[in-house]
Amino acid sequence: MKIVVLAGGISTERDVSLVSGMGIYKALKSKGHQVMLLDVFLGYANEDWKNVFEKDVDWTASVGAIKDQNPDIDAVKALRPDWKKNFFGPHVIDICQQADVVFMALHGENGENGKIQACFDLNGIRYTGTDYVSSAICMNKAISKDLFAAGGVPTPVGIRLKKGETPDVKVPYPCVVKACCGGSSVGVVMANNDEEYAAALEEAFKYDDEVVIEQYIRGREFSVGVVDGKAYPIIEIAPIHGFYDYKNKYQAGSTIETCPAELSEEKTLAMQAAAEQAFKVLRLKNYARMDFMMDEKGDFYCLEANTLPGMTPTSLLPQEAKVLGIEYADLCQLLIDISMRDE
Repeated sequence: MKIVVLAGGISTERDVSLVSGMGIYKALKSKGHQVMLLDVFLGYANEDWKNVFEKDVDWTASVGAIKDQNPDIDAVKALRPDWKKNFFGPHVIDICQQADVVFMALHGENGENGKIQACFDLNGIRYTGTDYVSSAICMNKAISKDLFAAGGVPTPVGIRLKKGETPDVKVPYPCVVKACCGGSSVGVVMANNDEEYAAALEEAFKYDDEVVIEQYIRGREFSVGVVDGKAYPIIEIAPIHGFYDYKNKYQAGSTIETCPAELSEEKTLAMQAAAEQAFKVLRLKNYARMDFMMDEKGDFYCLEANTLPGMTPTSLLPQEAKVLGIEYADLCQLLIDISMRDE
């Protein structure tokens, strides 16, 4: 198969996306596919774009490691001064149309808000992951919480707040302030008092004009992949310092990850069922990952859904798959296979 692994972009998760893409690219090459790693924003400007799948090139040569700070997106934008006229880099759509499928290795706003999926649908491009509608729903944490509540998925008590508004009610401290549309815990801050709350709002509003403020769940953190509607083994995430923020997610050795999580069979089945229900109420397709917190009483809450789970060396879904005996390259192939089935 001819496969484009689409990565990069200009979201705060650009670096994560490129490293995910590098892993996927190498895995699919090992399966014998003709694969190209393509930056959705920078594209491919050479005149030989019609023959890219025949080129003997290591498309990962320029990809580095994930840093412990957000990438400099302004510097990336400066590489394409005309980017506001067309988000897609040179020949991205052309090359993707040549492929049998596009493996979506994008993370954050540019890959998970549904806009690229909608564009691909209009251009007849097959891609992995869920569709544009469910992508847009899950990208908005406020809408996701509304659907969780309506669908019987336990979720922390919270409110939404737009920039300039004063909330009618106040979430008790400690609380968590989150940018409404974001990922990798960018724009997520905990507040224990009025001073920290004001600073948290200022930080979150840097990334979005709407935020979610919800009760802080003190306890254990878990994640559950859902592939083809079925929950994978639960993984527990225990950061060595602080909470599961951008640095702890992507720097090796920053967290202790246990899979399968040490939970009773009853609690395991209940959390997996909640993950599958979340997948259903958010009308997700093919695969996703649900994040949970469990409080000191043993009650668990679904925080959000990730429509394009990370595929870096430290990512959670590959670890969960391995418990089932599914190696990384086989997981990449599986995600393609289920995404390409005729509905």
